[in-house]
Amino acid sequence: MGVVLEAIGKLIASYLQKEEPGYEPFTPSDPDHLRTMMEPGDVLLVEGNSRIAGIIKYLTQSTWSHAALYVGPIDGVTEPDGEPHVLVEANIGEGVSSSPLSRHLAYHTRVCRPVGLSYEDRHTVCRYAINRIGFGYDTKNIIDLMRYLVPMPVPQRWRRRMIALGSGDPTKIICSALIAQAFEAVRYPILPKITKAGSRAARREILQIRHSSLYMPRDFDISPYFEVVKPTIVNGFDYTTLHWADKPKPLVDGDGLLQSANEATQPAPSIVPEAAEADGVLDGPATAKVSAVA
Repeated sequence: MGVVLEAIGKLIASYLQKEEPGYEPFTPSDPDHLRTMMEPGDVLLVEGNSRIAGIIKYLTQSTWSHAALYVGPIDGVTEPDGEPHVLVEANIGEGVSSSPLSRHLAYHTRVCRPVGLSYEDRHTVCRYAINRIGFGYDTKNIIDLMRYLVPMPVPQRWRRRMIALGSGDPTKIICSALIAQAFEAVRYPILPKITKAGSRAARREILQIRHSSLYMPRDFDISPYFEVVKPTIVNGFDYTTLHWADKPKPLVDGDGLLQSANEATQPAPSIVPEAAEADGVLDGPATAKVSAVA
């Protein structure tokens, strides 16, 4: 019976992983900027375009359907072209695996960075995720998979529970739960439950860690403890260098400075004013300017 259930589960997983045609991100990722600014411990949120991505986005009412943890280059694990694996993520049909950054560059992404996380705790978070590479996704649990087949109307209060359903096997992990468990290992908050102390004299908040299965990809985006890092801004952004479709393309002069096409074709303005009078006599201010040039 277990073999039959696993076979059916694999068929469902294969169906859910298929990409939907016609996808085009509003803001595709900039590969160069993204590679240069990401740090170990960063969470990469991905919009995704598979069938399961669309259902997760519906259930969570969010742009993000997937989350991966950036751990830096993993020793001895690269693509055939030499690109290193720098992400650890959990996917249906694959389980927990490592992957290169290029895997998600075709999608709209967002980088969420834990604020103030120490070097030691950052290393612990990354090592926790790396040590779980090889954990599988329980394809035998048909109910766990079938909840993704039809985006049926679900009351908002039950949507998070729909994502959290699972077999309960600690070696079967979904993407958000894996990352939540990694940060839980160092007691770094994501969206903890907050209980205020009853005493007025001791007005303080008591944090309680949520169960890892209750976390969604969007939680890292809305968490008050994660900073949204935008690659184009971190690496320096100058709006004057942009090339707009309705404007001439900027040209580069000999000094490497950008000029517009109109500026490049116009003569440079003279710093010596023309004579105001026909006899060549200049007024006071103009004479001062000429003297300064001389």
